[in-house]
Amino acid sequence: MSTEPGRPADGIGPTAAADGNGAADGNGPAADGIGLAADGNGLAAAGGPAADENAYPAAERAAVYRVIEERRDVRQGFLPGPVPPEVLRRVLAAAHRSPSVGLSQPWDFIVISDRARRERIKALAQQAASDYAASLPAARGAAFDRLKIEAILEAPVSIVVTCDPTRGGRHTLGRQSQPQTAAYSSVLAVANLWLAARAEGLGVGWVSFFRERDLAAELGLPAHLEVVAYLCVGYVTGFAPEPELAMTGWARRRPLAWAVHAEEYGLRGLPGEDAVDLLDEVRAAIRPLDQAAMSAARARQDLMTKPRGSLGVLEEVSVRLAGLAGACPPPMPEPAAVAVFAADHGVHAQRVTPWPQEVTAQMVANFLAGGAVVNAFAAQAGAEVVVVDVGVCADLGPVPGLLPRKVAHGTADFTAGPALTRVQARAAIMVGVEIARDLVAAGNRCLLTGDMGIANTTASAALICAFTGREPAEVTGRGTGIDSVTHARKVDVVRRGLARHRPDPADPVGVLAAFGGLEHAALAGFILGAAALRVPVILDGVIAGASALAAVAIAPDSVECCVAGHRSVEPGHAATLDHLGLRPLVDLELRLGEGTGALLALPIVQSAVRALRDVATFDSAGVTDKS
Repeated sequence: MSTEPGRPADGIGPTAAADGNGAADGNGPAADGIGLAADGNGLAAAGGPAADENAYPAAERAAVYRVIEERRDVRQGFLPGPVPPEVLRRVLAAAHRSPSVGLSQPWDFIVISDRARRERIKALAQQAASDYAASLPAARGAAFDRLKIEAILEAPVSIVVTCDPTRGGRHTLGRQSQPQTAAYSSVLAVANLWLAARAEGLGVGWVSFFRERDLAAELGLPAHLEVVAYLCVGYVTGFAPEPELAMTGWARRRPLAWAVHAEEYGLRGLPGEDAVDLLDEVRAAIRPLDQAAMSAARARQDLMTKPRGSLGVLEEVSVRLAGLAGACPPPMPEPAAVAVFAADHGVHAQRVTPWPQEVTAQMVANFLAGGAVVNAFAAQAGAEVVVVDVGVCADLGPVPGLLPRKVAHGTADFTAGPALTRVQARAAIMVGVEIARDLVAAGNRCLLTGDMGIANTTASAALICAFTGREPAEVTGRGTGIDSVTHARKVDVVRRGLARHRPDPADPVGVLAAFGGLEHAALAGFILGAAALRVPVILDGVIAGASALAAVAIAPDSVECCVAGHRSVEPGHAATLDHLGLRPLVDLELRLGEGTGALLALPIVQSAVRALRDVATFDSAGVTDKS
């Protein structure tokens, strides 16, 4: 919640308006709709029975919404004084009144004030935190080092909430079909405790950096009990206007509109409002670059202690990123994440590549194991690698790091018919939008495109022809290194596909449906999602370029968020960059894909912004400018 009227509460969502209930002073409802309606009773003006006869009076309801809005995960500012026993009893009583499945009440509360015990627990937390820090990409690791993640010793008391999944016996009402509801019930107790503590003026910090059974052993828990939450509790010097992780940029709150679905998952719509078409919503949010910010960036470039224009292309990169952010200087494009969208292609049946189709799934496993070039380059650049199954033919089991978003088991052969239905194409676009939103909400300030899909350069060539009007022989390359016979066959496949579908570039969803692939459509959505959030996207090679053509056909201003990371040796990539008006930052004769070229360009993009932010001006450095 912001203390500044009219400022977006989280940097992503809509602006909070002063509604007469305290929003403007930081003590009332925020942009996510928590709070009272303007008429004071929270009900629609339509006629009908007095449905609000059981509602609290307006002032009491406002207090309920206020305590929900102002609850914070507190890690700093705890006061050393004890919490009076009667206050702790009230807070624990509120937790104990939580609803639970079958009234099983699976929770217990362990109150810890002994410092020696808390010192041992802190050591457990520090070890787990160190292990976590070691697993982070460099940029995330540096940000993590700046965070205070627990206050086990600073807070005067700790409360551990446990769960007994066996409590209530075999026939607990409602638990037979969903046994996990025991843990969910204990989490409700945590929520009640937290809200009651905030009402009492107590700060609460949730510590999750433990190996659960190590903490259980320290607390003497029987084997059948699970630790649900370790909470640091005490009076504090004050409550921050926003969650600490949001204030530090670690993560951002998702707007309510992103989280509410009407009737079924995927159909967005807040109560009382029309359902929202996500593609229309994203398209409407994409705007041109901010000219004032760009002018300010150009002016600053001219004042920096260097000859004017001496940074070449980097100066224009920094100016464009300032225009994208609407601020000079723009935020540093870090942390960064590369999303590798993986999918298979039916056109593989036309023998356009010697590589078997199962290599797609095998390479996904390699990405997740950290053994691919993209992993090595990401480690060097300090970026995160996210792998998205949007259309792999094989059924991939749950693996840490894999995002299962499969729209279909690959595409159809576009020489025999459409590669996708329009519904599938739109669904894949939506996958990309959602991945971009999630990565930005997680705190990433730069996104990079990655891809994996055997035969995807054939689909890329068809897409490039459809959007640029180029001839198949002009833009169809050798992909993974095919021989001349296979290349000739590949050109013919593209030509036959174009003749069959006669694509209309004014219908980009139709073009994506005609040729695929699912990773192309998802990457197009990924670019659109980033553009709507004003976050830069570093494009990789020809697959990313073909996807960008589709994105720009859907929303022309989306090109403004794109930075061409490199120029691939694939001939279609040069044609694509020319059509988009993008200048590549690196030209190293790469043709690997995966996001590798984009990752090589990431430090260059970051350096462009760093120079604009940190280089002194002639006046500030006391350096004489030229006449």
